[in-house]
Amino acid sequence: MRNHLLSQHFLKNPRLALILIGHSNLKKRDLVVEIGAGSGVITTALSRRVRKVIAIEPDFDTAKKLRENLKKRGCENVEVVEMDFMDFELPSEPYKVFSNPPFHLSSAIVHKLIEADNPPEAFYLILQKQFALKLLNTDRHYTSQLGLQVIQKYQTKIRLPLKPTDFTPPPAVPTVLFEAKKI
Repeated sequence: MRNHLLSQHFLKNPRLALILIGHSNLKKRDLVVEIGAGSGVITTALSRRVRKVIAIEPDFDTAKKLRENLKKRGCENVEVVEMDFMDFELPSEPYKVFSNPPFHLSSAIVHKLIEADNPPEAFYLILQKQFALKLLNTDRHYTSQLGLQVIQKYQTKIRLPLKPTDFTPPPAVPTVLFEAKKI
């Protein structure tokens, strides 16, 4: 169930979720925060790869469906937190983030992550390509003020381009998997 007000574009293919996670440095011992978990395509893939997933989903109906899907799939290492990520208290222990967040929240999410008392060891976000390019340390593209803040603490890169058909509904803009790893 997609809420049009939340600019949600869900990954359709569980195999693609596994491929994307394969392009990360997530390990079996990791705690991973997922922002905007949706119906659980990425959540399920993460649960098979890491120690624990904290899946944050603010929409009541979507969170209900997420819990049902996780139960059917036997994902016992997932904690579903039904709240707005901006109000969520980030873990005090080391953690990473892997997420397909609503595009309209991308900037606010990156700000929260890099300004946290305990910022993530790494974060992987599916972002609009134009926004992701502004977070890179490169002479080929304009680096935004936020990008300058990110590159002080993180090594950044675009890991993989995505196709509009990878999502439901398809986004109207090019999307990529963005990586930021602590320096």
